[in-house]
Amino acid sequence: MADYPFHIERLIVLENKPSSSNFIKSIVIDDLKSGKVDKVITRFPPEPNGYLHIGHAKSICLNFELADEYGGKTNLRFDDTNPLKEDVEYVESIKEDVKWLGFEWDGLFFASDYFEEMYNRAVLLIKKGKAFVCDLSPEQMREMRGTLTEPGQESPYRNRSVEENLDLFGRMRNGEFKDGEKVLRAKIDMGSPNINMRDPVLYRISHATHHNTGDTWCIYPMYAFAHPLEDAIEGVTHSICTLEFEDQRPLYDWVVHECEMENVPHQYEFARLNITNTVMSKRKLKLLVDEKFVDGWDDPRMPTISGLRRRGFTPESIRAFCREIGVARSNSLVDAKMLDHFIREDLKLKAPRTMGILRPLKVVITNYPEGQVEMLDAEINPENPEMGIRQIPFSREIYIEQDDFMEVPPSKYHRLYPGNEVRLKHAYFVKCNDVIKDENGNVVEIHCTYDPETKSGTGFTGRKVKGTIHWVEASNAVPAEFRLYEPLILDEEEGEEEEGKTFLDYVNPNSLEIVQGFIEPNMKDAEPHDKFQFFRHGYFNVDPKYTTAEKRIFNLIVSLKSSFKLPK
Repeated sequence: MADYPFHIERLIVLENKPSSSNFIKSIVIDDLKSGKVDKVITRFPPEPNGYLHIGHAKSICLNFELADEYGGKTNLRFDDTNPLKEDVEYVESIKEDVKWLGFEWDGLFFASDYFEEMYNRAVLLIKKGKAFVCDLSPEQMREMRGTLTEPGQESPYRNRSVEENLDLFGRMRNGEFKDGEKVLRAKIDMGSPNINMRDPVLYRISHATHHNTGDTWCIYPMYAFAHPLEDAIEGVTHSICTLEFEDQRPLYDWVVHECEMENVPHQYEFARLNITNTVMSKRKLKLLVDEKFVDGWDDPRMPTISGLRRRGFTPESIRAFCREIGVARSNSLVDAKMLDHFIREDLKLKAPRTMGILRPLKVVITNYPEGQVEMLDAEINPENPEMGIRQIPFSREIYIEQDDFMEVPPSKYHRLYPGNEVRLKHAYFVKCNDVIKDENGNVVEIHCTYDPETKSGTGFTGRKVKGTIHWVEASNAVPAEFRLYEPLILDEEEGEEEEGKTFLDYVNPNSLEIVQGFIEPNMKDAEPHDKFQFFRHGYFNVDPKYTTAEKRIFNLIVSLKSSFKLPK
């Protein structure tokens, strides 16, 4: 290949291979070709005020994969400008989530790393007559801000002299004023049709200990002021954010220009991820945690990355999901079943098959020799023969699912009922002969006989049966707990709550069901995060939080089948 700059070589290679595309990728290609940028630099800039959710995963994949595809780099940067809501716990969880998703950042930064430079840039604005110290209360500022159809009113403090503003801003930094007593505001245009440009607040006073800088500062920059400066300081070329920041782009550009930053980043907006039956707001997710609707940020019902990880989703499935939904300029709603599709696709060749009984019913095979335990062969994964064979015990007493037996079955019911014969998976044909009930009339045990000529794998070609059920041998069965999940949020779509209701009114009271059952003995040493497909039930993950050496707990990842199909 000719001696081109690295990014041009990458473009030549990429243009000659199939690749997914989106409007941001097209912008990047044009910028590289035209020489507008020499190297792509992106960033993932979370605020450390909560745990990341699946919407953040889309942004993570977009930023890291875009830079990687074009030989650039991506920084992980914490926008830690609000000490009242931020915590080192969130910082560490975010780093863990990004790594778990499969990405490594080139630089690790904090907005607080730049507080001194941000302060100096604010002083520059004051000296240029572009910022002033304002004594209005938040309520007064809101009243004077105007509306979408009416201009705002200028603050009576807007025309303070440069010298007075410099003095007051320095005294703000020195801690001479109380929280909320004064703010620093940009001096732009109170008549602007864009409300974000109506003299927005740049700094506020907050006598709070910061997780990174301690008590060094008592004034903190607002996100809208800090964020563009951070991008400029780090040399970010493509500042990618969601559509709700589109109206703030003029302020972003104003800050970069008026603060006379050497590097000039550009902001590009894409549609945020919205998923059915899913809350996509850190504020709302935190409320679910605080109000004890869930078992912490990593509850398997939560759409947080840590919750999805604990439930059993894989990074490969989440990355594939994010690539499939793509990057667009218009908002849309994604069916939650699409994410389920990708975890099924990822696990179908990876997950061992096994049998677990969630709601046990005891079966006694009356003509099987007492005290005899027979070992039977079973495929570990019929879709991946290379995974080999496992052995499972079989004896006179086994457990089956309660709903695999009915005393008075409906038509087309092909499982066990009096006089009917079924195949036990990997074992024999058995026929129900008798039913044992308790004093309340509940079936507690059924008696069957087996046909020794029908052993699975022997090539038996005699009579046929219509039903196959799974089972676990009783004497070696390992007790286990199964946690079954339904959507945490019912039909409410975010932002579409009925009048007089909050999203908490849509929390599904039946989103978690816990049942006690049994698993095959070869699973007694299953480790946290081990994943299995339980015959007829679905894919399960060994819970990493509550599983102990004495008891295995399995989280339902996803059922086996869905009517969902990827759009063509």
